[in-house]
Amino acid sequence: MGAGFALALCLLSHPAAAGWVAGEAERTIAFGFDAIVERHLQPVTAQTIALDGLRGLAEIDPQLAVALEQGRLRLSTTEKVVADYPAAPPDDAVGWARITVNAALEASQVSGRLREADSERLYQAVFEGALGKADLFSRYAGAREAREHRSNRSGFGGIGIKFDLIDGDARIVEVVDDGPAAKLGLRAGDVITAIDGEPVKGLDRGELSARLRGAVATEVLVALRRDSQMLQFTLRRSLIVPQTVTTAINGGIAHFKITSFNQRTAYSLENQLKDVRTRLGAGLQGVVLDLRGNPGGLLDKAVAVVDLFLAEGTIISTRGRHPAAANSFEAKPGDIGEDLPLVVLVDGRSASAAEIVASALQDSGRAVVIGTNSYGKGTVQTVVRLPNDGEITLTWSRFHAPSGYALHGLGVLPALCSGGTTQSAAQMVEGAGRGILPGKPAETLAVWRGTGIDDIELRHRLRETCPPSRRVDGKLEMDLADRLLANRSAHARALAASAPSRGLEALQTRPSPETGSH
Repeated sequence: MGAGFALALCLLSHPAAAGWVAGEAERTIAFGFDAIVERHLQPVTAQTIALDGLRGLAEIDPQLAVALEQGRLRLSTTEKVVADYPAAPPDDAVGWARITVNAALEASQVSGRLREADSERLYQAVFEGALGKADLFSRYAGAREAREHRSNRSGFGGIGIKFDLIDGDARIVEVVDDGPAAKLGLRAGDVITAIDGEPVKGLDRGELSARLRGAVATEVLVALRRDSQMLQFTLRRSLIVPQTVTTAINGGIAHFKITSFNQRTAYSLENQLKDVRTRLGAGLQGVVLDLRGNPGGLLDKAVAVVDLFLAEGTIISTRGRHPAAANSFEAKPGDIGEDLPLVVLVDGRSASAAEIVASALQDSGRAVVIGTNSYGKGTVQTVVRLPNDGEITLTWSRFHAPSGYALHGLGVLPALCSGGTTQSAAQMVEGAGRGILPGKPAETLAVWRGTGIDDIELRHRLRETCPPSRRVDGKLEMDLADRLLANRSAHARALAASAPSRGLEALQTRPSPETGSH
């Protein structure tokens, strides 16, 4: 009898053991293994990730141990061998998925912890084990969490509110402009008491969100308590994409806080910038893009944000093992912010897509970066939707800044480092106007841009020149940005100190900020 047939018989004998339906589990795991093998940043085999996945079961029951010896896979406890199968070929994702599911089912016969685990807990253990050696950013999300991720990326059908559970009440804390709730007059402070006639008392946040959300254009009946009034509203759900861009104006300087990058980020920024230009006209002195605390988001939306301010040149390139992972993104002329003086604020929590924006605008000679070294998350994740409706987020390529350096493990170095400084904003700008920038960023950035991805020690030393951190109030960085944009000479000198040679050439041919249009 062949090994595959024997495994199939064993699967059929325990169709629902360990919380898994065997056939469904095999399809899901085979699909996931195949995606990891095909797209992983480093070459891996189905055998390697399957063994790591089976070792992940030890997160559920620490007594389980996995070994591959003399061409056989053995899963054992401290007392006995519970599964023993001939190994599949190293690149056979389907074969290794079958072995993984079968071994888990067999182990559940002797492990109470595995028997009690539901299907999602088992998927999580196997996939987290399989991805554990990839990097910090490759991970598995179960069906419920994956749906939340998809909603945050692309939007969801909702009524346009944010709520918190406060003293057991579901209290509205924010109403989204132009959303269904805002149009019907719901307010921050209103307490939700029932949804579609069902009381909400005792529901957790996830259950409440699930009841409020639904297909676009469907209706939901929401009962509220407002002070002593009891109110009821029938709301038609619409596509809700979380707001990620807010505007503040200080004199002639526009501050745009970008909290993350989703489907609407570039669109929102462009519209808000248009509004500011209309309101201020020639009085607009410059723009601050505040990316502090921004963890990243969608790559293409970060590219679109850069393109608003850059007329030509490379924005970012990605390189990976899979052919589809290699891409280069170029700016196109004709956008609304191409003539505006720029400052970008970053800190130790600015990551991924935020680092794309900062590095592209710095390397192109368009923006002065202020703050501390960014997080250094310079890898691209692809999202693989699985047959169980969960998803794998898998690192498959690296970001390279326009000047060529890999962002991962290095980040973006500010031209004006605010970390640990004893100088005031006025002193730093006055020094910049005389061509004196703390830490000699031009020299450091030259080394920065030339260091290789494998030179771990040098990259670590470079990061220590302006260690990533988060300031409590961030007032110094904001004051520094405003003063720098108000001092055209200091801004131009800081640009020249931080741009690579081609950026310097661009600065020489670009109209002077003193006379350029705004």
